[in-house]
Amino acid sequence: MFHVNTQAARRAYDADLRPWLSLAEGRAARERLSNWAGLSRQRTPLWSLPGLARHLGIESLTVKDESKRSSLGSFKALGAPNALVKLVSRRWPQKGWTGPELLAGRHADALKSFVVISATDGNHGRALAAAAQSLGCHCVIVLHAQVSIEREQAIAAFGAEIVRIAGNYDESVEEAARLAATHGWEVVSDTSYEGYEEVPRDVMQGYGVIADELLATAPDTDDCPWTHVVLQGGVGGMAAGIVSCFWDRYGERRPRFIVVEPEQADCLIQSAIEGRPARARGSVDSVMAGLACGETSPLAWRFLHPAVDLFLTVSDAQAEAAMRVLAEGTYGDVPVVAGESGAAGLAALEELNRDPEGREAAGLDLRSRVLLINTEGATAPSVYAGLVGRSADDVLTAQNAWLTRA
Repeated sequence: MFHVNTQAARRAYDADLRPWLSLAEGRAARERLSNWAGLSRQRTPLWSLPGLARHLGIESLTVKDESKRSSLGSFKALGAPNALVKLVSRRWPQKGWTGPELLAGRHADALKSFVVISATDGNHGRALAAAAQSLGCHCVIVLHAQVSIEREQAIAAFGAEIVRIAGNYDESVEEAARLAATHGWEVVSDTSYEGYEEVPRDVMQGYGVIADELLATAPDTDDCPWTHVVLQGGVGGMAAGIVSCFWDRYGERRPRFIVVEPEQADCLIQSAIEGRPARARGSVDSVMAGLACGETSPLAWRFLHPAVDLFLTVSDAQAEAAMRVLAEGTYGDVPVVAGESGAAGLAALEELNRDPEGREAAGLDLRSRVLLINTEGATAPSVYAGLVGRSADDVLTAQNAWLTRA
């Protein structure tokens, strides 16, 4: 299913949005996190996939590979740590603590009684737990019923206290807010709600690092290197963080933005249909765990509503097929480890390519230069191996062999 957003406009970046998200804020987040041991010192790679581009009938296809962002295996390593550092700095402004100092644990003694909490599908909670461990504060993570034991163990490995509930993701968000209010803890969530926007803004600013890296090497012209940028949905935070930077940089000459989400967790496409933040119509549960969100972030929607040209949904089976295509380098391209949510962008392109009306609505043709974001690697290794038919290590071995031959 796809929906053309008739509210999307081509104009200069809205001035009232810039204080919240901008290319400058993305650059500031990159500096703030630059020395954290939890992140790679190198920019994440850009893979060119010419064979897959020919198959899709487009000029070029580029993948920004966030699986290599850190040992955490996903783009989430940018959002929660940035938000946590800014939260602590606001709490103790008189201290003058810097991001590098905090992330190096230099003020751990002062923070040992400070407690942060969040709900998660896996990757956000893991990133928050890792950052909290670096700062020296305590972290509580609320997990819903569909989060695997494998993902729980990965979070607990960073010293986080785990709270399990029987409901879904949105109910885990509510429980995290309740526990925070009861105990005086601080919520570090990647989704906003009434009265709670500052921290989600800081999370989204962290995601702007991805765009900052992309645009730092782009030609210094008014033309974007990509005609289309495909972004995963979820509550909308990552998409907003990247859309804002591209829109800020290119204004009315921005690329077309396409946002994809699971067909049973379609809160963003429903928001586009209703013209306001809305809830998903399906069960929400999806193999694309990072995108299995039932309610749109109102703050993220402020950026998506005027800028995203097309919203669409894909099935779990389509995402799984896209994982295998990327892992195999099916069309002679470099093999890429893409997790269930990471492969959703390619699943969206495949769906649009099969549907002439969708392809036309997206403006895809032989001159299209498309950018995808592989948001995660094998963050649940056994799930990945079961879906792809080989382990992530095997795919990385094939990737290294391909690069040696190239």
